[in-house]
Amino acid sequence: MSREGQKLDHGDAGGVGIGVLSLDLLGQVIDRLREPRDRKACRLVSRAFERAEAAHRRALRALRREPLPRLLRAFPALERLDLSACASLDDASLAAAVAGADLAIRRVCLARASGVGWRGLEALVAACPRLEAVDLSHCVGAGDREAAALAAAAGLRELRLDKCLGVTDMGLAKVAVGCPRLEKLSLKWCREISDIGVDLLAKKCRELRSLNISYLKVDNGSLKSISSLEKLEELAMVGCSCIDDEGLELLSKGSTSLQSVDVSRCDHVTSKGLASLIDGRSFLQKLYAADCLHEIEQCFMSKLATLKETLTVLKLDGLEVSDSFLLAIGEGCNNLVEIGLSKCSGVTDGGISSLVAQCSYLRTIDLTCCSLLTNNALDSIAVNCKMVECLRLESCSLISEKGLQQIATCCPSLKEIDLTDCGVNDAALHHLAKCSELRILKLGLCSSVSDKGLAFISANCGKLIELDLYRCSSITDDGLAALANGCKKIKLLNLCYCNKITDGGLSHLGSLEELTNLELRCLVRITGIGISSIAIGCKNLIELDLKRCYSVDDAGLWALARYALNLRQLTISYCQVTGLGLCHLLSSLRCLQDIKMVHLSWVSIEGFEMALRAACGRLKKLKMLSGLKTVLSPELLQLLQACGCRIRWVNKPLVYKDS
Repeated sequence: MSREGQKLDHGDAGGVGIGVLSLDLLGQVIDRLREPRDRKACRLVSRAFERAEAAHRRALRALRREPLPRLLRAFPALERLDLSACASLDDASLAAAVAGADLAIRRVCLARASGVGWRGLEALVAACPRLEAVDLSHCVGAGDREAAALAAAAGLRELRLDKCLGVTDMGLAKVAVGCPRLEKLSLKWCREISDIGVDLLAKKCRELRSLNISYLKVDNGSLKSISSLEKLEELAMVGCSCIDDEGLELLSKGSTSLQSVDVSRCDHVTSKGLASLIDGRSFLQKLYAADCLHEIEQCFMSKLATLKETLTVLKLDGLEVSDSFLLAIGEGCNNLVEIGLSKCSGVTDGGISSLVAQCSYLRTIDLTCCSLLTNNALDSIAVNCKMVECLRLESCSLISEKGLQQIATCCPSLKEIDLTDCGVNDAALHHLAKCSELRILKLGLCSSVSDKGLAFISANCGKLIELDLYRCSSITDDGLAALANGCKKIKLLNLCYCNKITDGGLSHLGSLEELTNLELRCLVRITGIGISSIAIGCKNLIELDLKRCYSVDDAGLWALARYALNLRQLTISYCQVTGLGLCHLLSSLRCLQDIKMVHLSWVSIEGFEMALRAACGRLKKLKMLSGLKTVLSPELLQLLQACGCRIRWVNKPLVYKDS
């Protein structure tokens, strides 16, 4: 420990150190530190703080499986455990980590942990008697045996099985019988589950409050069963193509507790079905009907008006609307806080003006691809919706800096604005810079935006965490210098096709310590030198896209291998890397799970073979040319698939050279 740390723990000769404070008091201090790096600094400088955090830490996100046993015993008060990014996690390592333990853990996230099967889950459930929530989503190999293992957690209240493709009615039955206190269940994309499984679920899990059956091949019979759930508040059935108006009518005859219903992409639902669902449901707060209604009938509008006091969210994306329709929504649903009209034809300035004049509480307005709108619509929003926080205007090409000036002046709480393909310029950004609360700014395809506009944003929008500059071809290194100086909190940055950027610009980005996602596709002037700057400075980088960065070579990969230790997703297609660089990269990055490497023409067959063997057991997704399927060893491909790696083959000619 440093001399300063010893002073903090024990005090100077005549003073009192931190060590005399109780663990409970120190724990309360640590709980008030929001930034992980601040907590880490306290741990490093004082053993007292280290002991306090060990006693009070409630959440842990593990990136590697090796230290997991030690971590679980070092933090006995853990309640939330996230293993979704834990590379190479499998049954044996999970079982070993929890062996013989009596953990206080209540919530576990295993999303995309494809190496974990029923044996690991059995060990986890046995070691966590207080387990209440499990997320197993996108574990595509999970099936009925995994569901049966989870069913042993009798106290389970929340379960996510999204895209667990092997789960059938049998597995759902195990869960329903074993976990009668379930309150939230998501079965999205579990295509093997039928009406039989849903019926048993409704009979056994009477405490259900939230249920997601999106994209299941169920029909109206499931809705009849679900209607018996007296406590159900949220129901999502997106893309259930066999559900129609009759099913919604059956649902309407049951519980009146529903507060949120999502029938988006249900092709056979009409206004009549939605009207019957709304009828008598005076507590309905959220209605999602995107891309399903072909026309609006009066029966739906009249019933919608009965929700005047309660409805807060209405999504009608893809609908053909009129000014009179939007006026009716405004008059009938004036407590809305979110309205979705994305890709709705017929949306005009007059219609928006009528809507927002009555809905002054709106905070999220989605007008994506409403191409008839002009600055007049923005003026109406600015005057009437001063609390708006999110405004989506992608492809509204008739708006300009004048309308955005009104928004920036009247809506100080604005946190997100999407201006993709709107053709806005630097003057517009000069106005938007007044919005000091701005967190997300999307400017893709706005070729008139230059370094000058970026400087305006950087000077006053220090809270920005996401910036999309896709194909903003006027941006140069100077703009990135301003951005790095003023927007230190940026986590997501898209610079694809900003082809004036060089290594000098990337050296500025190296100061963005919180950057996690960076897209640099087709930046033809950057080299391994620039990638080294990113790797050294951006230690929290999780996702990096270098597709068609033709000058990036092994030097860039070596820097990533040494410094970008948290990298989980990487695209290096068309880069000039060799088998040696690729092998070193894949053997070094222990957290890497998803790599796209198409057209690596300088990598030999042997280079691919060695690199993939080095990463086998950790990779979950892989994208390569289909020509490699016949030249790579069958044993290697079988090994990758056995370890849970999904390979996407691109059907293009295989071209490679010996480096």
